[in-house]
Amino acid sequence: MKSRLKVVGIIPARYRSTRLEAKLLADICGKPMIQRTHEGAARASLLSDLIVAADDQRIIDVVQSFGGNAVMTSTSHRSGTDRCAEVAAKLDCDIIVNVQGDEPLIEPAIVDAAARLLIEDTAPEMATLAVETHSEDELFDRAVVKVVFDAKGYALYFSRAFLPHSKTGALKEGVAYYRHIGIYSYRRDFLLRYVTLPPSKLEIAEELEQLRALDNGYRIKVGVVEHFSLNVDTPEHLEKVRKIVCQSSSS
Repeated sequence: MKSRLKVVGIIPARYRSTRLEAKLLADICGKPMIQRTHEGAARASLLSDLIVAADDQRIIDVVQSFGGNAVMTSTSHRSGTDRCAEVAAKLDCDIIVNVQGDEPLIEPAIVDAAARLLIEDTAPEMATLAVETHSEDELFDRAVVKVVFDAKGYALYFSRAFLPHSKTGALKEGVAYYRHIGIYSYRRDFLLRYVTLPPSKLEIAEELEQLRALDNGYRIKVGVVEHFSLNVDTPEHLEKVRKIVCQSSSS
């Protein structure tokens, strides 16, 4: 059932990538990554529309070839959030869900979960997701972002270090540790205001854009889900996703 609030999904799509050039156009068992991401997100029941915000005509052409809606955005944006805001400024909607373009395994339930946090609770202006992890490799991996939140589900902090951190630097029995999932939902007016704020000190220190919101006194609602999909940052990630998709297609 659709919400009374109009929810639009935006997939910021940057052609160049530091670790994997043109990764959004990389083939995954017969379809480019951006198509697989789009198809997964498009099945979300709460979205009224899904738009790819691109910075390169090659992405526009591919998205249009499979029937998706793509618009050109500035090549000067520093982040996907800025790219989303450019598109959101021209939309008549209530909530924006920022879906990362390198999530070819994304499930529609994840998109709906991010949107639902702002639909069911009028207090937060921004929301995201997390999943509990028991993997020490993940917790000590600085590429994996961790999050802690209060009893009402509002983020206290995001970090590349494991959180909550112990006095000895070791994990503790009975403590729940959460991995952040990089999908965000925003109220449209907040998103447009948020991207006008300068990078904050914590954001610069951790290289985590969401800390700009906390630094400026805004609260982020965190929803906990049972699992998450693998995003693609490296050639190794791409090969792993290809195996998963190809095995699923052949079964």
